[in-house]
Amino acid sequence: SEGRSTSPGFLTGPSRSTTQDAVRSPVATTAPPTDLLNHHPIYPRPPDPQGPLRPRHPDYPGDSGGRRSWSSSWSSSWSSSKPTSGGGSSPVAPPTSLVLADANRDEEEMTTSIITTTTITTTTQSPGEMSCQLNLTGPEGYIQAPPTSSSAPHATSDCSYTVTVYMGYGVEVQVRSEGSVHTEGNAVLANETILTRGLVVRSHSNQISVRLHSQKPRPGSILLRYQAFVLSCVFPRRPAYGDVSVSGLHSGGEAFFSCLTGYRLQGAGVLTCTNASTPYWSGEEPRCLASCGGTMGNVTVGRIVSPGFPGNYSNNLTCSWLLEAPQGQKLHVHFEKVALAEDDDRLLIRNGNSLDAAALYDSYEVEYLPNEGLLSTSRFLFIELTTDASGTSTGFAIRYQAFAAGHCYQPFVKYGNLTSSDATWALGAVVEFACDPGYTLEQGSVSMECVDPDNPQWNETEPACRAVCSGEITDSAGVVLSPNWPEAYDKGQDCIWGIHVEEDKRIMLDIQVLNIGKNDVVTFYDGDDLTAKVLGQYGGSKARFKLYTSTADVTIQFQSDPATNVYGYGNGFVVHFFEVPRNDTCPELPEISNGWKSTSHPELVQGTVVTYQCYPGYQVVGSELLMCQWDLTWSGDLPSCERVVSCPDPGPLENGRRVLSGPHFNAGSTVQYICNKGFTLSGNSLLTCFNRGASGPRWNQKLPRCLPETFEPCGHPGTPTYGVPSSTKLHFQAGETLLYSCLPDHELLGEPVLRCIPGHPSQWSGLPPVCKERSVLSFAAAPPADFRTEAARVAFTGFIPVSLLLLFILGIYLYFLRWVHPTPK
Repeated sequence: SEGRSTSPGFLTGPSRSTTQDAVRSPVATTAPPTDLLNHHPIYPRPPDPQGPLRPRHPDYPGDSGGRRSWSSSWSSSWSSSKPTSGGGSSPVAPPTSLVLADANRDEEEMTTSIITTTTITTTTQSPGEMSCQLNLTGPEGYIQAPPTSSSAPHATSDCSYTVTVYMGYGVEVQVRSEGSVHTEGNAVLANETILTRGLVVRSHSNQISVRLHSQKPRPGSILLRYQAFVLSCVFPRRPAYGDVSVSGLHSGGEAFFSCLTGYRLQGAGVLTCTNASTPYWSGEEPRCLASCGGTMGNVTVGRIVSPGFPGNYSNNLTCSWLLEAPQGQKLHVHFEKVALAEDDDRLLIRNGNSLDAAALYDSYEVEYLPNEGLLSTSRFLFIELTTDASGTSTGFAIRYQAFAAGHCYQPFVKYGNLTSSDATWALGAVVEFACDPGYTLEQGSVSMECVDPDNPQWNETEPACRAVCSGEITDSAGVVLSPNWPEAYDKGQDCIWGIHVEEDKRIMLDIQVLNIGKNDVVTFYDGDDLTAKVLGQYGGSKARFKLYTSTADVTIQFQSDPATNVYGYGNGFVVHFFEVPRNDTCPELPEISNGWKSTSHPELVQGTVVTYQCYPGYQVVGSELLMCQWDLTWSGDLPSCERVVSCPDPGPLENGRRVLSGPHFNAGSTVQYICNKGFTLSGNSLLTCFNRGASGPRWNQKLPRCLPETFEPCGHPGTPTYGVPSSTKLHFQAGETLLYSCLPDHELLGEPVLRCIPGHPSQWSGLPPVCKERSVLSFAAAPPADFRTEAARVAFTGFIPVSLLLLFILGIYLYFLRWVHPTPK
């Protein structure tokens, strides 16, 4: 009988192998495929069932010593039963559909790495055993759904495949040829909108199911390639006020958590990545909580907070912290916040290392916090917090810093930043302060200097940055904060902020935080005063939202109830504002294919002109220029760019004519230009249209011109003796004449008039005449015929005006004779 040879999951038609092939041992080779980091090996075509197979990854389970074979658990399993997952009834499907589903879905996304070398096995199957319901357990293979077989003229209309690999491994499926697919089931990884050639889909567990459903007797086929890859745990999150490092994200890898000074770790400090169908960390990620006291030696810079900060501390606490600076240094502390209950809760800071040291700060005695902080006289500071059995608050946050002799302490400004000329804060260092957006500089000084060589200290007090009530803002972008943000605002406040931008702009308000009392209200006005239209009015809590103005101004008013009970950190509002283009513009015009557009104004306001141009090889069809009209509509329809298939008409030639090789200007056609008489051609007379590839057909030459024909001028022929020429200029243009005459008592012999005859070169019509002295005894010789003709012309020319004058005088005489002095009857 004829055998059938397949690789795991790769369904083929009958092969030319013999019966003996059915009992051959699996074959493996050692030539590795291309090994790319974080990419699976790329195979140009499915493996030949008779050809050698590729080696498996050395770390992949199933390697039995030095034998090149697989354990029975990795052989292909062919079953006519439904797969363990992904089965069941299906909803109405299109004629052909395919679903990739994760059999064991996990809510978290896995970090993965790829096995770059694998081994596949060869098994035999008779045609009658060809099945459309398969459970595949190989590390790599192909799935052709539905399978094509000469013994199955009508392909099965419902195929299910389940690929299962070892725990800790996932399944990667790559689409090798497209098919018609649709979404189905609860854990779908891919559907018909994205399942195209080259797409790679990865499971979240060690199993994936594939289902093809078709109502056609011969549905289309899709080819998939699958392979195993190593699943990994998600990189753990860094805890607040702490840090995390990992030794590995695969099975057995560990994550190590730590906290900053003054904080303690709540939870396990080490988590292990556990090997399972979906790898996970062995426990919950820990948190860093403020500790209740402790000794901190050789401190440099840091922060101490009360337990639970920024939340409330507990009752009945007694917490003590001892700060010890390096030898020869002192300590300085800044108060970021102190909020104690009004009962017997107390914060005490002593200038030493014991309860007997002198107090630098006592919350019982001090009503206002020192803005400049506290300075120790030794290398020790002792901090103690005590709370009673009733009433709690957010507690305190104190920033400490050690500094050496001869230096000032490091300045600090909360909700602001600083720049310094000396990062070591040595004598002479100058510091300048600035506040974060939304905050205003109060108290203190904008700059200060480290002075006094004997006892270095700052000559001014650090300023404070505070979110204030009301203000006028002209920036193009910024922040408006509720008073005292992020601390709670006070009772009975009425604050107004005005924001103004350029007149041709508008304002976008991004309300990122709104958490105020139910009886408190924030109102946004679309204008520069409280009489403008209300954009919105809000109280209580509201999720992030945006507002847009119709003018270049907006007014924000905040009013808190005198009896409001809003307390705590983060209560208030945060409003970001941005200058945006005005909304009274023409609609945005789209880009066009094979071209681009440019605008005369950044905003599409009235009068804006949009110009469309095409890429080389294309030409604009329609209007190239569109203008935004008064009614905010465009002056014409959107043009398009069409491919150029012929040369443009070069046009006619002024003072000339053209001869065309054909009615169209396609590639290869020519145009011959000829000038009229009296004109000469400047340029090439023959233009040829030729194809320049992507840029389209073009003429090989520019359009020529017909210029008036020009001749060389005649030089002055000279002046005869006793002769007088009519002009003494050196050059005469073609067609000009020169008249000669003689001095008195001399007669002219020859032509009195010479003409410059055009030519190359131009020449005179004759030689200059000769002037000869007259003889007294001789009779005057008759003038030459030409001279007599010229004289007669001159005489006739003078006779006409004289005759007209006489007729005019005669007319006047007759008028007076007839009408003025009529003859008596």
